[in-house]
Amino acid sequence: MTPTRKPPFKQSLQQLWQHNIDKFRHQLAYQEALPQLTILGLISGILAALVIVLFRYAIDWPLSKLLPGDSENFEALASHWRLILPLAGALAIGILLNGVSKAHRAISVSHVLDRLHNHQGQLPMGNILVQFFGGALCLITGQSVGREGPAVHLGAGAASQLGQYFKLPNNSLRTLAGCGVAAAIAASFNTPMAGVIFAMEVVLMEYTIAGFIPVILASVSGAAISQMVFGQDSLLAGANIQMNSLWEIPYMAFAGLVIAACAAIYIKLQYYFQHSGPKSIMARLVAAGAVTGIVALFVPQVMGLGYDTVSLAMQGKIGLNLLMIIIASKLFVTTFSLGMGMPGGLIGPSLFIGACIGGVISVIGSTLAPEYAASSGFYVALGMAAMMGAILNAPLAALMTIIELTYNPNIIFPSMLVIVVSCFATRQFFGCEGIFQMQLQAAGKKTSSGPAQQILSRVGVRSVMNTAFASCATSISHSAAVHLLLNQPLWIIVEGNNRYLLRAADLAQHLSLLDAEENFEESELIQLDDIPARRLSLAYVQDRANLFEALQTLSKGNFEALCVTKLAQPSTDAPVLGIITAETISNYYRI
Repeated sequence: MTPTRKPPFKQSLQQLWQHNIDKFRHQLAYQEALPQLTILGLISGILAALVIVLFRYAIDWPLSKLLPGDSENFEALASHWRLILPLAGALAIGILLNGVSKAHRAISVSHVLDRLHNHQGQLPMGNILVQFFGGALCLITGQSVGREGPAVHLGAGAASQLGQYFKLPNNSLRTLAGCGVAAAIAASFNTPMAGVIFAMEVVLMEYTIAGFIPVILASVSGAAISQMVFGQDSLLAGANIQMNSLWEIPYMAFAGLVIAACAAIYIKLQYYFQHSGPKSIMARLVAAGAVTGIVALFVPQVMGLGYDTVSLAMQGKIGLNLLMIIIASKLFVTTFSLGMGMPGGLIGPSLFIGACIGGVISVIGSTLAPEYAASSGFYVALGMAAMMGAILNAPLAALMTIIELTYNPNIIFPSMLVIVVSCFATRQFFGCEGIFQMQLQAAGKKTSSGPAQQILSRVGVRSVMNTAFASCATSISHSAAVHLLLNQPLWIIVEGNNRYLLRAADLAQHLSLLDAEENFEESELIQLDDIPARRLSLAYVQDRANLFEALQTLSKGNFEALCVTKLAQPSTDAPVLGIITAETISNYYRI
């Protein structure tokens, strides 16, 4: 007898890796997979932060060569370059987007929300690449957009791609995407806590322990990597931020109403431009580049991120008339550019516009009541927080952002007041729920998840599938049937022209009736199609799916049970891992 050969060492390692990764995937299918999600949160946070660092270098290095002084000094460009640069950039972006399919043109935060709510957190690589190169071209050529929206997409995309590469269960991809978002915000703003709140409040739209801990760890890792590369400087750190008197409270409430009106204009203008103009993406982008360039001839502050302008506004070095011109110009150019399809972000411009509005409010306040008015930096910071909160419909994320940007606890109480007033007025007085919700509604996409979807999306099918099953043909002998029931299966998959599920108890009951018959011959074949029993129609679902996907599969074809398989496109030839019935899902949701 020839002895069995041992597999090579490399093959043994591959088998060990496959065994461990399968075990890890199975553990992730459970809702309580906190240790596994924490490990993934750290890895995805590091990966997302590295992508953001690369993205920022792809922008800052060309701008450091192009602009005199620093990478935001578009104001120093000659007037003809302020016209040519945005127009040339729009042409380049148009060529890029014309070369990809329409499905890959969806980018930024609204795309991330759509993929989370409607596609189980699976973000395609094609859209990520378009966002990286399109977003970089936008910012290098001075388009009036921000880098934080692209950063959110890139961070979520990097984390999602990690999960898809290792074929992790879909219920874990949502958390991974949240981890990537938190790390991206932390790496972009150097605001780790704001990254966590933004991920939970805007993206995941839920607060759970199993979600919080991995997201926090991802945000910390993102901030740490960003600080190692770019330093610990914050945009508003060291600014003079102090409320002088409680008599300012009514004025701050009035400021919140003004900012709410501006936020509503921002949201509605972008909605209008999104649904107007030419159909051709090239024509739309060229129009956006031309408008940016023409306005920049007279108001160069509209170009780029504009954080240098924010710094001047904090110091009170911009006059009232110029501030109002900048606000009107930035509102129009940014909403027009984004509405036309520029692959940039809207968070940065919202902070910029809010800062300028705060500067205007400060100048007016100091003129009306110089003995009570706070510093310009105080109202600039309030304007940034209120504008971001009102546009995004994310008051807590806006509050945490301004706290971490200023490193000043004096801003907490007044920021809470102004943010609440602006968010409330934007929704109740102007009927604007938030710009991301508006974008999704305009595209006909679902904007939120109900409680059932949230609960079922957190759990993978592998965690609830029943593995006590057996398979047999529609015709089976008495002895084979007895042998089949020896392992005490709960279900029997009957293979035939129409595959269906049969309770093992029904077969056992039929065998007992046959045994009681005097004229029964054991040689006779039992026709399972004919025995009295309830038969459940079967469909197939991949083992990476979550319970919500399983429920959708059942509902689409009015099926009663699912076979869980490993194949991406399950078929009758796929080996079955387990069984899930509609009753199983219903019972889980009720619990």
